[in-house]
Amino acid sequence: MAAARLSRRGAISWLAARVTPMCWRPRSGARCRTTRPTLSAAQIGKQIDASLARLQTDHVDLYQAHRFDPDVPIEETIEAFQQVVASGKARYLGFSEWTAEQIQAAIDLGGPDLFVSSQPQYSMLWRAPEVELFPLCAANGISQIVWSPLAQGVLTGKYRPGQAPPPDSRAANSDMNVAMDRLMDDAVLEAVDRLRPIAEEAGLSMAELALAWVLCRPDLASAIVGASRPEQVHANAKVSGMQLTPDTLAAIEAALGDTPVKEPTLAPLARPGVTHREAGMP
Repeated sequence: MAAARLSRRGAISWLAARVTPMCWRPRSGARCRTTRPTLSAAQIGKQIDASLARLQTDHVDLYQAHRFDPDVPIEETIEAFQQVVASGKARYLGFSEWTAEQIQAAIDLGGPDLFVSSQPQYSMLWRAPEVELFPLCAANGISQIVWSPLAQGVLTGKYRPGQAPPPDSRAANSDMNVAMDRLMDDAVLEAVDRLRPIAEEAGLSMAELALAWVLCRPDLASAIVGASRPEQVHANAKVSGMQLTPDTLAAIEAALGDTPVKEPTLAPLARPGVTHREAGMP
């Protein structure tokens, strides 16, 4: 579970919270199998109350399910989320890294107005949501709040093919570099290197180019980016509203070639499948 205060364009403040059906051991990458929280009614209710206490408020604007939990009947999960909204503890609901099957099953139960947001991984290098997720969400009025638009820093250009990662980087930190193996492949880094002259021609840094590319999609509400220094925050904010020319977009496509993941692909730590409540169960 996590809670945060989000703001968009410095004008509107949003409070968001999430319930996560897993815990994470960074070094091993293993799930906690005995104490793992679930998307059960009890956990959903417990975690929204914990978020409200930490945020010192009586409601949040957005409550998101972070990964689907196929061990719990989807009817129980959806009913519990609907109860959170009915009780006034959250205004809207969302999800992160659910498959198209899981999203459709939830909509079949709760209707097309059930969710307002989806939080998938999305970047120049990870375009898996484009085939199934984005169209399904668009058809049901669900907007995207994407994470890792810089591909865990790879699209900033800080990593070079054939070279060890900088010692102070995410890739060099065993607690933070989970799921970066594919991104650190030399073939991927060589493709990213081909973006350098494109960024220079556009008068942008590599990070600005990557963020502007993501934000060009009309079905995106925002992109979640991290920053360790104030100047990074300012650089990220500068990209808001920036448009890339058709020539620049075409050059990016040509430079990356078949490097990006474009087919529907299960996200890290996501689990497939849907469990339904047995007939006669409460």
